Amino acid sequence: MKKILLMLVMVVAAFGIASAEGKSEITFDHTSHDFGTIKAKDGPVTAVFDFTNTGDAPLVIVSVTNGGCGCTKPSFPAEPIAPGKKGEVKITFDPKGRSGEFDRSVRVKTADRTKRVRLTFSGVIVP
Repeated sequence: MKKILLMLVMVVAAFGIASAEGKSEITFDHTSHDFGTIKAKDGPVTAVFDFTNTGDAPLVIVSVTNGGCGCTKPSFPAEPIAPGKKGEVKITFDPKGRSGEFDRSVRVKTADRTKRVRLTFSGVIVP
Protein backbone atom coordinates (compact mmCIF):
# COMPACT_ATOMS: atom_id res chain seq x y z
CA MET A 1 0.00 0.00 0.00
CA LYS A 2 2.84 2.39 0.83
CA LYS A 3 4.46 1.68 -2.56
CA ILE A 4 1.24 2.51 -4.38
CA LEU A 5 0.83 5.72 -2.42
CA LEU A 6 4.45 6.68 -3.10
CA MET A 7 4.02 6.01 -6.84
CA LEU A 8 0.84 8.07 -6.90
CA VAL A 9 2.62 11.01 -5.23
CA MET A 10 5.49 10.75 -7.75
CA VAL A 11 3.09 10.75 -10.72
CA VAL A 12 1.22 13.80 -9.40
CA ALA A 13 4.54 15.59 -8.77
CA ALA A 14 5.74 14.79 -12.31
CA PHE A 15 2.57 16.25 -13.83
CA GLY A 16 2.99 19.35 -11.67
CA ILE A 17 6.55 19.86 -12.88
CA ALA A 18 5.55 19.34 -16.52
CA SER A 19 2.75 21.89 -16.32
CA ALA A 20 4.99 24.40 -14.52
CA GLU A 21 7.42 24.37 -17.46
CA GLY A 22 4.93 26.33 -19.54
CA LYS A 23 3.94 26.25 -23.16
CA SER A 24 4.66 28.40 -26.17
CA GLU A 25 1.86 29.89 -28.26
CA ILE A 26 2.23 31.39 -31.73
CA THR A 27 -0.07 34.34 -32.47
CA PHE A 28 0.03 35.88 -35.96
CA ASP A 29 -0.79 39.54 -36.61
CA HIS A 30 -2.68 38.33 -39.71
CA THR A 31 -3.05 34.95 -41.43
CA SER A 32 -3.90 36.01 -44.98
CA HIS A 33 -2.25 38.18 -47.62
CA ASP A 34 -3.62 39.50 -50.92
CA PHE A 35 -0.92 40.26 -53.49
CA GLY A 36 -3.50 41.96 -55.71
CA THR A 37 -2.62 41.95 -59.40
CA ILE A 38 0.94 40.89 -60.20
CA LYS A 39 2.78 40.40 -63.49
CA ALA A 40 4.27 36.98 -64.18
CA LYS A 41 7.31 38.58 -65.83
CA ASP A 42 8.13 40.67 -62.72
CA GLY A 43 9.28 37.58 -60.84
CA PRO A 44 8.76 36.37 -57.27
CA VAL A 45 6.75 38.28 -54.65
CA THR A 46 6.98 37.85 -50.88
CA ALA A 47 4.37 37.98 -48.11
CA VAL A 48 5.54 38.51 -44.53
CA PHE A 49 3.48 37.09 -41.67
CA ASP A 50 4.56 38.62 -38.34
CA PHE A 51 3.96 36.63 -35.16
CA THR A 52 4.52 36.86 -31.41
CA ASN A 53 5.22 34.10 -28.93
CA THR A 54 2.32 34.77 -26.54
CA GLY A 55 3.13 31.73 -24.41
CA ASP A 56 5.47 31.40 -21.44
CA ALA A 57 8.04 29.03 -22.97
CA PRO A 58 10.36 29.33 -25.99
CA LEU A 59 8.62 28.81 -29.34
CA VAL A 60 10.15 26.43 -31.88
CA ILE A 61 8.80 26.33 -35.44
CA VAL A 62 9.27 22.78 -36.68
CA SER A 63 8.16 23.26 -40.29
CA VAL A 64 6.27 25.38 -42.78
CA THR A 65 4.81 23.46 -45.71
CA ASN A 66 5.66 24.75 -49.18
CA GLY A 67 2.08 24.78 -50.45
CA GLY A 68 2.47 21.68 -52.61
CA CYS A 69 4.45 23.08 -55.53
CA GLY A 70 7.83 24.48 -56.41
CA CYS A 71 6.34 27.96 -56.88
CA THR A 72 6.16 28.59 -53.13
CA LYS A 73 9.18 28.91 -50.85
CA PRO A 74 8.71 29.48 -47.10
CA SER A 75 11.34 30.74 -44.68
CA PHE A 76 11.12 30.95 -40.89
CA PRO A 77 13.40 31.36 -37.85
CA ALA A 78 15.46 28.28 -37.02
CA GLU A 79 16.23 29.43 -33.47
CA PRO A 80 13.67 29.41 -30.62
CA ILE A 81 11.66 32.60 -30.08
CA ALA A 82 11.56 33.69 -26.42
CA PRO A 83 8.21 34.43 -24.72
CA GLY A 84 6.94 37.88 -25.67
CA LYS A 85 9.34 38.19 -28.62
CA LYS A 86 8.41 38.54 -32.29
CA GLY A 87 9.41 36.74 -35.47
CA GLU A 88 8.24 36.35 -39.04
CA VAL A 89 7.36 33.70 -41.57
CA LYS A 90 8.08 34.73 -45.15
CA ILE A 91 6.36 33.13 -48.10
CA THR A 92 7.89 33.78 -51.53
CA PHE A 93 5.66 32.97 -54.51
CA ASP A 94 6.98 32.77 -58.09
CA PRO A 95 4.24 33.49 -60.67
CA LYS A 96 6.44 32.58 -63.66
CA GLY A 97 4.56 30.44 -66.17
CA ARG A 98 1.20 30.99 -64.44
CA SER A 99 -1.79 33.21 -65.11
CA GLY A 100 -5.17 33.94 -63.60
CA GLU A 101 -6.38 33.86 -60.02
CA PHE A 102 -4.54 31.92 -57.34
CA ASP A 103 -5.40 31.07 -53.74
CA ARG A 104 -2.73 29.07 -51.91
CA SER A 105 -1.84 28.22 -48.35
CA VAL A 106 0.98 26.94 -46.17
CA ARG A 107 0.77 25.38 -42.73
CA VAL A 108 2.99 26.26 -39.77
CA LYS A 109 3.85 23.49 -37.30
CA THR A 110 5.32 24.34 -33.91
CA ALA A 111 6.79 22.01 -31.30
CA ASP A 112 3.98 22.64 -28.77
CA ARG A 113 0.91 22.54 -31.03
CA THR A 114 -0.74 19.51 -32.49
CA LYS A 115 -2.86 21.68 -34.80
CA ARG A 116 -1.05 23.58 -37.55
CA VAL A 117 -1.69 27.25 -38.25
CA ARG A 118 -2.85 27.93 -41.82
CA LEU A 119 -1.49 30.99 -43.64
CA THR A 120 -3.12 31.92 -46.97
CA PHE A 121 -2.14 34.15 -49.87
CA SER A 122 -3.95 35.05 -53.05
CA GLY A 123 -3.95 37.33 -56.06
CA VAL A 124 -4.29 37.55 -59.81
CA ILE A 125 -1.43 36.90 -62.22
CA VAL A 126 -1.42 38.73 -65.56
CA PRO A 127 0.93 37.76 -68.40
